[in-house]
Amino acid sequence: MVAARLVQAAATLALLSLAMFLLIGLMPGDPIDLAIAGDPRLTAEDAARLRALHGLDQPLMARYAAWAGALLRGEFGYSRLFAQPVAGVILPALGSTLVLLGAALLLAGGVGVALGLLAAARPRAAPAVDAVAILGQSAPSFWLGILLIILFAVTLGWLPAGGTGEAGGLDALRFLVLPVATLAIANLAAYARHSAAALSATLREPWVVAARARGNGEARLLLRHALPNAAVPILQVAALDAGALVGGALITETLFARPGMGKLIYDAVMGNDTNLALVALLLVALVTMLATLAADLAQRALDPRLRDG
Repeated sequence: MVAARLVQAAATLALLSLAMFLLIGLMPGDPIDLAIAGDPRLTAEDAARLRALHGLDQPLMARYAAWAGALLRGEFGYSRLFAQPVAGVILPALGSTLVLLGAALLLAGGVGVALGLLAAARPRAAPAVDAVAILGQSAPSFWLGILLIILFAVTLGWLPAGGTGEAGGLDALRFLVLPVATLAIANLAAYARHSAAALSATLREPWVVAARARGNGEARLLLRHALPNAAVPILQVAALDAGALVGGALITETLFARPGMGKLIYDAVMGNDTNLALVALLLVALVTMLATLAADLAQRALDPRLRDG
């Protein structure tokens, strides 16, 4: 299964890279046009020589073949915006984004499952849990982020409005609170609803009723019996949520001026930095597919029926 999924991921990345290269290549202007706009002393002959030097005078498919071949050899090229190798620009941004995504996933999953446990154990609390889930799901992440900035950064002055901070430790955590909360609130609704439904159905199973009759308390029934068996649909939500979290991070990082993959892709596309934009977009797609694969493997580890199938 893993080998087939990896082959599928490779084919998806190849098609995605082709589509992105064609879309970016068809955009008006190129780096040479920008260079000419920045230096009026460049002549038409200089522009033609530079285009030939960088292969921009070749047909679009020939340029894609050359770029893809270099990528397969591990040559990511240079970033025009940052004047350094693409790998040196992307790796720090990827680390920042993975920290943001990991913290948001843990917070959204933890709070969502806790709300689901509350709704399953206390049916009277289910309407309140549904209301919280609906509010979180209906709030666009950019709008929610702006509200959090206005409240906690501008009005109360408790947290910074953006950036990452120069010092580590607690100072870096202060800069992480608002973007993590923005992503988590927008994504906890699915965890709350699916965990509440799965736990409620599991609690009605005969073996759970028998365990209750043997004198097991409600907390033990929920945490030791019902939750492990209800974890498979929750992991399915996590697999689907990986892509949504990555897409939300692109907006959130731009909003909070975090130097992660989202802001990097935005700057690369707006600055016509083709090498950086293509490699960054492919890396985001790869992280999303690997996260989905990890969730599927965790489902198979928890449910023997999936392994047998």
